[in-house]
Amino acid sequence: MEQMKDGEEIKLKHTWVPFEKISKHLPMAVIASEDNKFATHNGFDFQAIQLAIEESQEGKRNRGASTISQQTAKNVFLWPESSWLRKGFEVYFTVLIETLWSKQRIMEVYLNSIEMGKGIYGAEATARYKFHTTAKKLSRGQCALIAATLPNPIKFDSANPSRYILRRQAKILRVMQLIPKFPPAKKGK
Repeated sequence: MEQMKDGEEIKLKHTWVPFEKISKHLPMAVIASEDNKFATHNGFDFQAIQLAIEESQEGKRNRGASTISQQTAKNVFLWPESSWLRKGFEVYFTVLIETLWSKQRIMEVYLNSIEMGKGIYGAEATARYKFHTTAKKLSRGQCALIAATLPNPIKFDSANPSRYILRRQAKILRVMQLIPKFPPAKKGK
């Protein structure tokens, strides 16, 4: 928690909601923004990892290669400070949740546990405090704004987006049209 690290009074806003009470657009927006292959990978995107390694070796800005599954493992089971030890545990817990949980369960836990603003955790708290609605009623555009801030939700505010966040939102909205629907429709329906 950034507040603890910065020596601030801890303010926590969080309400857990089941997957069915979260806008259908939010999983699509975070997949479009964070992890396009979420529905099909086994917890790790090896192409993204390889690209991140190559770019790092070329001296380019560090790119994140963590999947939604890895971020869920880190957020739920581990500590925020990055280290090789934590990365090792992250691999272990990612394999564990990919083995024991469905993709929908991983997404539900992710959407309820990620920080989406200073002291604001999860979809319901974000919907209430940033958009004065519920997680279920978040619009497609609001979901894309939330996803646009996820690289740094403390620096970027989905309720008061900068031009940079509005550009990211537009890109996420385009990608949302190209990726497969999540969760996939059940066969026979």
